[in-house]
Amino acid sequence: MARSFQPIMSPHAFVAGLSAAAIYELPVEHDDELHVCVFAPHRAPRRPGIKARKVNPELASIRNVRGLRVASPASTWAMLARELTVRQLVVLGDAIVRIPRDEFGEPHPELALATVEQLRAAAGAGPRAGVSRLRAALEAIRVGSASPLETEYRLDAVAGGLPEAALDVEIRDGDGRLVGVSEVVYPEYGVVVEVEGDHHRTSRTQWVRDIDKYTAYAALGYEVVRVTSSHIRGEHPRAVAMVRAALQRHGWTACP
Repeated sequence: MARSFQPIMSPHAFVAGLSAAAIYELPVEHDDELHVCVFAPHRAPRRPGIKARKVNPELASIRNVRGLRVASPASTWAMLARELTVRQLVVLGDAIVRIPRDEFGEPHPELALATVEQLRAAAGAGPRAGVSRLRAALEAIRVGSASPLETEYRLDAVAGGLPEAALDVEIRDGDGRLVGVSEVVYPEYGVVVEVEGDHHRTSRTQWVRDIDKYTAYAALGYEVVRVTSSHIRGEHPRAVAMVRAALQRHGWTACP
């Protein structure tokens, strides 16, 4: 849709909102319309299938994404405060600031879509709808969450009174050899939380890798708590209770 609109797109227009999030492959549900913005005082286009509005120039920065003019990831996040909840903004923000790792486990900060500082700058760029939700989300966004499920677990765990976990942790053996990278770890208590998507079940390679990793973790004294989407989003979510029990087995006591 963006490419079909491009030949008639005004030089002051750019893809924004849910459509920009879809282009960046961010975890939000998008609709069947193309979301476009233009910088004021230019007029927003009126065409079937196009949802357009105008914004003040200070409220968005633009990137060229495969030949398309698109709101930057940080601007996209801030502009979506009009329609997303705080929890959704945290999930989106975590995905934007995530530092990808390659197949060897090496982090690549240069591949992150934005930094927390850039999100903060976008939130403070000027008056905009939903700014209070942006500020609340900024307090909860963390670098290191690799999936929406992991972010949702983390938010539920903190709300449930658990200590804040370390994220994207390299676990090494006594010789310094990398045993695995886990996204949710309580190092002080020797508890690792593995949030497993369906590929952990359907991919034989992943299944074998997981067994090897968990065996190595156990040899180092870690307890691994494996949770799935049903434990986090199910009708009776119990991921937090499962991890609480593991932490208590390893000496954690809740603050009175």
